[in-house]
Amino acid sequence: MGSACDHDHDLSGLHGGALARALQAAERRAAESGERMTAPRRRVLALLLEAGEPVKAYDLIARFGEDGQAAKPPTVYRALEFLEKLGLAHRIASISAYVACAEHDGGSAHAAAFLICDCCGATREISGPDQGVIDAAAADAGYAIARTTIEAHGRCGACREAG
Repeated sequence: MGSACDHDHDLSGLHGGALARALQAAERRAAESGERMTAPRRRVLALLLEAGEPVKAYDLIARFGEDGQAAKPPTVYRALEFLEKLGLAHRIASISAYVACAEHDGGSAHAAAFLICDCCGATREISGPDQGVIDAAAADAGYAIARTTIEAHGRCGACREAG
């Protein structure tokens, strides 16, 4: 997303060994689920992990090819759908962007909760509420939840200090 503020933010993503370990964990998670981490899926996940911040789908499409070539939109959207299904990425609806799950070790599915800065766009995944409580409330209402994403908007510490 980038910063709209005139002050610095730490939005560093994963690189080098940390990126390689996160991708290996994702490969294991896919295999444990009986799925394959295809090259397009791996590339989209790598782009999300490297970004360290939410990325819009059209930016992923533009950055997809390591040779500078854009991807075909269905390739990226199918990869995003797969990564969401496995819990490796989350869609943040209020800003129409995707972010790699902060639990890079391949942890279990969880209620994703995000703090989103309305000034600079910085987004931080935090521990969400107990999924069991949400599932129980949904069951009482006759629903079966596929995934949960909670979004809270406000201002990050850097923007609050600068403003």
